[in-house]
Amino acid sequence: MILYNVTIGIDREIEQEWITWMKTEHIPEILGTGIFESHKFYKVLSHDDEQTVSYCVQYFTPSIEQFNVYLKDFAPGFVEKHKARFKDKHVAFRTLLEEI
Repeated sequence: MILYNVTIGIDREIEQEWITWMKTEHIPEILGTGIFESHKFYKVLSHDDEQTVSYCVQYFTPSIEQFNVYLKDFAPGFVEKHKARFKDKHVAFRTLLEEI
């Protein structure tokens, strides 16, 4: 199993708008690609900043080959859509993990 982890720091002033968008639009669109079998959405509790809050979205896919299809065919559009919607109000980093 491959885990694609996206950690996002979001400005507190748009936190609720962003959560709603993630749950109703962004995550369903990513799952709609058929690449990922499931996901989990977490708030990072160890993050301590007055202006931002961090969240982690984990997407699970059975193979690196499927993930590579996502990376090539879908990821650039999703990244751009997120950037256009939330501009300079967020920062994100991504990690790819393999289950052992």
